[in-house]
Amino acid sequence: QVQLVESGGGLVQAGGSLKLSCAASGRTFNSYVMGWFRQAPGKEREFVATINWSGASTVYADSVKGRFTISRDNAKNTVYLQMNSLKPEDTAVYYCAADRNSLTTTVWAPAYDYWGQGTQVTVSS
Repeated sequence: QVQLVESGGGLVQAGGSLKLSCAASGRTFNSYVMGWFRQAPGKEREFVATINWSGASTVYADSVKGRFTISRDNAKNTVYLQMNSLKPEDTAVYYCAADRNSLTTTVWAPAYDYWGQGTQVTVSS
């Protein structure tokens, strides 16, 4: 069993930055594909970014490409999401997820086996 705990959310003005962290328990973290998803009020959960086990391969949603950066530190069992140039439409609960089976990055939420509890990000205009 893997437990994921997100942190780093908060309130920020448009144009500002936040860095989310997701700490994972378990000794096999470095073999998992990791992803970030988000869910805004009244909307479905959507893909944000994903990273493979080594960090060499990343994929981003078009809406965040060029503004967000996903990274990981396998020694610390942690994955990060650096969010720059934030917009009000980025307001959502952000979830970290772990995929223990995929061999590479995946944007498909059902592929992920473990999910964190979420952290709120609010961007004011």
